[in-house]
Amino acid sequence: MRPSRHCSWFPAWLPLPDQRLGQCVRGAWRRSQSSVLCPPGHGRTAELIAKAFASLRMPLRWTQQGVMRLGALLTLLLCSSLKGQENSFTINSIHMQILPQNKVQNGENLTLQCIVDVSTTSRVKPLHQVLFYKDDVLLHNVSSMRNTESYLIPHIRVCDSGRYKCTVILNNKEKTTPEYEVWVKGVSDPRVTLDKKEVIEGGVVVVNCSVPEEKAPVHFTIEKFELNIKSAKKKREKNSQNQNFVTLEFTVEEQDRAIYFQCQAKIFSGSNVESSKVMKSERVTVRESFSNPKFHIIPEGKITEGDDLQVKCTVQVTHQAPSFPEIIIQKDREIVAHNSHSSEAVYSVMATTEHNGNYTCKVEASRISKVSNVVVNITELFSKPKLESSAIHLDQGEDLNLWCSIPGAPPANFTIQKGGTTVSQTQNFTKRVSEWDSGSYTCVAGVGRVVKKSNTVQITVCEMLSKPRIFHDSRSEVIKGQTIEVSCQSINGTAPIFYQLSDASKPVANQSVGSNEPAIFRDKPMKDVEYWCSADNCHSHTKMFSEVLRVKVIAPVDEAQLSILLKEEVESGKPIVLRCSVKEGSGPITYKFYKGKETKPFYEETSNATQVLWHVPTASKEHEGQYYCTASNRANLSKHVSPSNTLNVRVYLAPWKKGLIAVVVIGVIIATLVFGARCYFLKKAKAKQMPVEMSRPAVPLLNSNNEKTSSDASTEADRHYGAIPIVQNHKLFKKLPFPAPGDLPDQGIEPTSPAESFLTCLVAHSEIRKFHFGCGQQTGGLNTPEAGAVTPIQA
Repeated sequence: MRPSRHCSWFPAWLPLPDQRLGQCVRGAWRRSQSSVLCPPGHGRTAELIAKAFASLRMPLRWTQQGVMRLGALLTLLLCSSLKGQENSFTINSIHMQILPQNKVQNGENLTLQCIVDVSTTSRVKPLHQVLFYKDDVLLHNVSSMRNTESYLIPHIRVCDSGRYKCTVILNNKEKTTPEYEVWVKGVSDPRVTLDKKEVIEGGVVVVNCSVPEEKAPVHFTIEKFELNIKSAKKKREKNSQNQNFVTLEFTVEEQDRAIYFQCQAKIFSGSNVESSKVMKSERVTVRESFSNPKFHIIPEGKITEGDDLQVKCTVQVTHQAPSFPEIIIQKDREIVAHNSHSSEAVYSVMATTEHNGNYTCKVEASRISKVSNVVVNITELFSKPKLESSAIHLDQGEDLNLWCSIPGAPPANFTIQKGGTTVSQTQNFTKRVSEWDSGSYTCVAGVGRVVKKSNTVQITVCEMLSKPRIFHDSRSEVIKGQTIEVSCQSINGTAPIFYQLSDASKPVANQSVGSNEPAIFRDKPMKDVEYWCSADNCHSHTKMFSEVLRVKVIAPVDEAQLSILLKEEVESGKPIVLRCSVKEGSGPITYKFYKGKETKPFYEETSNATQVLWHVPTASKEHEGQYYCTASNRANLSKHVSPSNTLNVRVYLAPWKKGLIAVVVIGVIIATLVFGARCYFLKKAKAKQMPVEMSRPAVPLLNSNNEKTSSDASTEADRHYGAIPIVQNHKLFKKLPFPAPGDLPDQGIEPTSPAESFLTCLVAHSEIRKFHFGCGQQTGGLNTPEAGAVTPIQA
């Protein structure tokens, strides 16, 4: 197909068939494709051309002629692609081959081939992109028109093991092969290097083991071998996470003569572990710094007790040693001699059977230690003496017999000692003992320079106990349920002393005391109790018993209760009896009675009884209310005292008092009615006389015609109501502004009842006061400063 007329060359770029396509390719080259609009269907082509050009032109640094040839090829591709806008492409299949196989030995070459089958309507094969992946990580990317593309992995290593696949991309179409697993077997040979080939005993050899071709992490195993010995003397392992080598230090021991090292590397690949071959290092020669120690025993041959014994240890030190090693002589585990400034150490002593045994000589210098052993046998001159006693436990005042003997009875000097003090220079010892003779006794026997000590005999002299004394702190009273301390003490007697505290029913506690100090027992008595104690020690006498200790236990007051005798409703005039009682409590008990919300008791009594009474002989309304009480004794002084229950007392009147009150009330009502009736009749009588008396000019206002009537009426009124005062000064009466009969209120209206008469009198009284008159003046009485005495007269 001929290229279109737009295909031409331009500076530094390939001849492009279309101006817009050229801009698109150049934009893809500059990685700014988003700013350039490519012709429809050519965006992917432009990107492939740009990537192909970059992958070929940049790494290979082609000449200008090579670039021109590549340009010609790509121009044909572009021109054909323009024409192929109407062509169709499809990826039929894709698969990958691994050569030589998917299981390869470490160090071999491995080739990955991606085979693509593409169908198209175009006469020219389309350009497609092939990508190779390992564990989903892109390894290689190539643009090609061929059906097969290869990727070579030279000298494959364990780190190249994994899952591989390839992907082909064609005009926005993409296909990927399945994953193929590659397994690399084995690890490349490690390299072993040493920092020195000759070393002195106690020195250090630095071993380096590496696998340069492999990648970390790597697990290294390094072993130290003695020449001509198959088993390893020392083995060390180390895992290197970030490096493909390790460096380890090995100490040269005293037995080493010629040594070498072996190294092996292991790498974990998925679930598999690949191991390298075992590689040996060069041989290392070890130089001795000092020889093995040697013993010299003097005297040689038979050694008898009393001889001078000398144990010597020597060593030879080479000129390469920086200083003398330390020489140590041990008998069993005890160090008996040592020296660090010369080549020998000496232990000198007079021989006894105690010096029999195994001797060890150690020569130590830094990391090197060499050991030698020897056994020394010493012949016994005489046997160890034996001390015996008639008894080891004696009562004070008994006899003690000790005697010392040697098997075979050789002549010897004997001494019997108590502690460090000599008590006898003979073979036997007898004494009447006291408590101070208790202690450890030994016998010392000597023949020549050899002195031997016998076994130890422990003698215990027991002093008889004195009668124990039992006591407690009597300064404080014992409260029920609280802890009490009871002491028991025997002042004289050999310790340890065994005490037992008992009460009247059973033993309470046991205690052993290692001195003559009192034994202290703790108990919680709930009632009055009697204690006694017993004391015993090593003396053959029976137990000693104390006197009886009587302890008074104070029981706190428990739950005060308030009650009333008979009923809570009390008739007025009858007695009230309240009882405050407690269930339990030691006397004296203080009882307090309270009424209502008062804080101070209205009655208080102290008694040894568990109840007290408070009574009122005659009850009245003032005794009505709520009552409660409290009870306390010495055990409750420091505690809050709880009140008793509350009792509600009600006082009601007696029937006869209710009747008396009714009578009094009725009498008051009758008296009130009588007073009203009196006022009624008085008003009615005076209402008739008022017009006549008011018309007369002077006093007296009576005429002869009605004297008798007035006298009779006055007499009758005096009997019921008493006298009525009148004014004696007639002149003053005339001068007063007395109202006319027609001026009086309600004149001519007579009351119809005593109550109405009384009310009319009050109304008239209030009106007349306006004229300086009173109710009494209306009916004939007047009281003024000039009138003088007011005398009662009959109306």
